[in-house]
Parts: sequence; structure tokens; C-alpha cells
Amino acid sequence: MKVLIIEDEPSLNKAMVDYLHHQQYLCESVSNFHDALEKTEVYQYDCIVLDIMLPGGNGLELLRQLKANQKSDGVIIISARNELDDKLTGLQLGADDYLTKPFHLPELSARIAAIIRRKNLQGSTSIRFEEIQIDVQAKTVKVLDTEINLTRKEYELLLYFLVNKNRVLSKDAIASHLWGDDADLAENLDFIYTHVKNLRKKLLQYGAGDYIHSVYGMGYKFSIK
Repeated sequence: MKVLIIEDEPSLNKAMVDYLHHQQYLCESVSNFHDALEKTEVYQYDCIVLDIMLPGGNGLELLRQLKANQKSDGVIIISARNELDDKLTGLQLGADDYLTKPFHLPELSARIAAIIRRKNLQGSTSIRFEEIQIDVQAKTVKVLDTEINLTRKEYELLLYFLVNKNRVLSKDAIASHLWGDDADLAENLDFIYTHVKNLRKKLLQYGAGDYIHSVYGMGYKFSIK
């Protein structure tokens, strides 16, 4: 799952990124309003951790822009100001949660997970498609009740497919979701084919149907037909 940290305090920014990375989130981070606006306009995130006070602008204005652009990213507002007006304004603008600094990183991680479950998994801790089941808390995958061994990227790719089943996903979207900023450094996206091929092979090996379909000139779709 892909998370964007928007926080101008370097030590807190790094602490959040490092902790969430160890929780197996793909984290990107920025420290000012301009960079945050650019990121949110170009990319999609499962959750955004948004500080209110930012160099160059206000986090609440960024939240307004997100909603004006009809973005569906989950948002947790973080702020050192424990003022009711800030909290109410943020929630009224569409934020999903609010944390007052200082906070414990495990609590932040738990709240991010809750938002992702609510938005992507309808509140469930698992997601099922035919004979495939993913436990998003344990990060395990079963086919016909047998656990299969996937690499981290294969797991993230499968989860991305299932959350977006029946939709055509471009190679650019897949690369951005799984590799973040690092995807921009690639000369081409041929490596996506390799990961898709390996994932398909493992699913078929354990008895799953062939649900990953190439859509010529566009990308891939995970569906029964």
C-alpha cells in the first residue's frame, strides 16, 4: 500500500517514513505545500498523512484541492495545534481522521490501516476473489485454502489487482503504485511484465484461475473474463 507523508519537521518526517517502511508500506514524503500539491495532483495514494502547517501553504487548503479534484485518497491530518476548529474543518473538508502531535507511530500505523480497510476493503481485514484470499493484516495469500509464497512485490501487485478488479490498470499506474518515485528512474517498464508473469505462474501452480489479462496497448486487467 502506498502512503504519502507531508510533514515539514525533518526528524518526524523521517521517523514516520522509516517506521511505515518497516510495516511494509511504500512511503513517499515531501516537506512543503508546493511539492505536496504536485504529488497529489499527479499520483494516487492509499493514504496521505497531512500536516496542517506547511512552508508555502496550509494543509487544509491542500485538502480542499484534493476534494476539488475528486481524489479519493484517504487522509489523516496531523497537527501540533489541538484546536477543535482545525479538527472540525479538516473533517468537514473530507479528512478521514485527525491526530494531534505528539503521537505514537504504532497508533499512526493502525489508523492508516483502518482507513485503507474502510476505503479499499469495505472495512474487512481480508479480500477474496474466487478461490484466492488475502489476509491484509497477516499479509498472507491462500489459494484453495493453501498458503502460497509470494515476494513482497508480488503480494502488493496481487492486492493492487484485487482492489481494482475488472479495471484496466496501465503499466505506468502499476509502476507508480509499487515503486513510487523509483519508477521514474526506469528506462522502460518491461520489469512489470516479469512481475506479472511470475505472479500468474504461482497462482496457476496452486490451482487459481487465469485471471490476469493483458489489454493490448493499455495494460492489465484482473477479472474472470
